[in-house]
Amino acid sequence: MKAANYQGGKQIEVGESASIPPRPGEVRLDVAYCGICGTDMHIYHGHMDQRVSLPQTIGHEVSAVVAELGEGVVTAQVGDKVAVRPLLFGEAASIDKGFSHVGKNMKFFGIDRPGGMQSSWTVPAYMLHKLPEGMSLSHGALVEPAAVAVHDVRLGKVKFGETCVVIGGGPIGLLVALVAKVKGARVILLEVNESRLSFAKELGVEGINPLTQNVVEVVSEMTNGDMADCVFEVSGSGPGAELMTELPNVRGRIVMVAIHPEPRSVDLFKFFWSEIQLIGVRLYEECDFDEAIELMGEGKLPIDSLITEIAPIEEVQATFEKIDANPDGIKYLIQCGRETEVWWPNEIVGI
Repeated sequence: MKAANYQGGKQIEVGESASIPPRPGEVRLDVAYCGICGTDMHIYHGHMDQRVSLPQTIGHEVSAVVAELGEGVVTAQVGDKVAVRPLLFGEAASIDKGFSHVGKNMKFFGIDRPGGMQSSWTVPAYMLHKLPEGMSLSHGALVEPAAVAVHDVRLGKVKFGETCVVIGGGPIGLLVALVAKVKGARVILLEVNESRLSFAKELGVEGINPLTQNVVEVVSEMTNGDMADCVFEVSGSGPGAELMTELPNVRGRIVMVAIHPEPRSVDLFKFFWSEIQLIGVRLYEECDFDEAIELMGEGKLPIDSLITEIAPIEEVQATFEKIDANPDGIKYLIQCGRETEVWWPNEIVGI
């Protein structure tokens, strides 16, 4: 059994994964796939060294098969195929107001605790979400990022017939756009990478390149001057933060999805003038996982097309290096254990 352990300095070593017997209320999982997300790349680049204890088993976008039950677990059975909601809530604090997913003492698996990029993983049973019959384990690894998008669209209060602008066409931005479309919204994606922009258009999402087009003018033309009811800032960039206030209509909403690690220049006058709302979103709640699984199970999200490549855990270092060198890809998965499926690269992403 193997585990991918971040060592610092852009080094991820593959070591042994210990099989830890589950305690009461826990389950032991045979991990199938673990996706690589933007947070993992931040860890890889050393941007979270002050938070991550070295060495650390990384990864949190996990699909798995239940292998062993701890005492008292009745919500899962051995053999269940599951996705994992990787949050350890800790002791509740009054400041949380009951929102444990962003609670003061919440810890995140793959950052604060050993994550799921390993063959055997023991976790609390409440973290499991059973996958429906017929859903592949490779698709199951995308439930976590899909739940992020569901959460963002839900808190953004997107309604049928509205116009949404998504700033940033990476994996989460693309998933936000696709979920908003499922809700019946018209979606316009802003992305500077032409390859990703073309890919989004193949999936039916309208797009604009801010480097070659005047975004405010084009959005105004596309909406007959109505502009956007909801804007999602997913780029994490200074230009994205500056642009987001130029696009909402009166009482429009701006949803802050991206992590901005430093202060940005934001036109606060726009909030006053048009009564714009700014909504912060982080992670997900249990209902978001359930809805993501439902949407995926019903075939409403093109999950197959989003998987760029699957690599064995032995190639994890090379895969991180490949992502660094190839910004065109969408979702890379690491196969951590069970060889339960045969996967072919999807031709739509040119792999």
